[in-house]
Amino acid sequence: MRPRGGTLAIVAVAVVAGGLGVLASLFVSGPGPLLGTETGQRLYNDALVAAADPPPDGVHVARRGEPVSGFEVALLDGDRLRLPDAYAGRPVLVNLWASWCGPCIEEMPELDRFAREQGADGVQVLGVALDDRDAVAAFLHRIPVDYPIAIDTPGPADAGVRLGNPRGVLPYTVLIDADGRLRRQRIGPFAPGETGDWASP
Repeated sequence: MRPRGGTLAIVAVAVVAGGLGVLASLFVSGPGPLLGTETGQRLYNDALVAAADPPPDGVHVARRGEPVSGFEVALLDGDRLRLPDAYAGRPVLVNLWASWCGPCIEEMPELDRFAREQGADGVQVLGVALDDRDAVAAFLHRIPVDYPIAIDTPGPADAGVRLGNPRGVLPYTVLIDADGRLRRQRIGPFAPGETGDWASP
């Protein structure tokens, strides 16, 4: 008869192995329907953060429920925007995207609809392109949106990393509350009509 301690050790190893198997399948074959749930989003984001290299010195990776450390991005007109200070007192949905990212482009009409629906008094929307300025300007000339767009250089200290996405998966969206805390994170695109429920308090 196997001692009780040995049985517990086997069960613990099986649970850990099963969890690693789930994470491995997410990376190999994609998250499937799991990604469509809040629990799945949290697990997937936590797994990506755990697998990422440590950020450079002085770069704070935001975590759910914590204040976002201030940083700047450049608007297309060259002005600088400091997050989250520029939206103090108002919630803001920040969407990280790139002009070469198909799923990013597919969700832009949904984000644009949501931004227009919210107006000046609702949840604000900011797009941050991790891309080349000329490529973004050319893209927006063809497919304009009403919400502001900023630019940042992709890398280990970009806006996505600072907002909790150190692996650089796109599209990536966060909701920062009126007090500057990171409230929600989403990996992957929004479906039509999905943004309002996701961004509601």
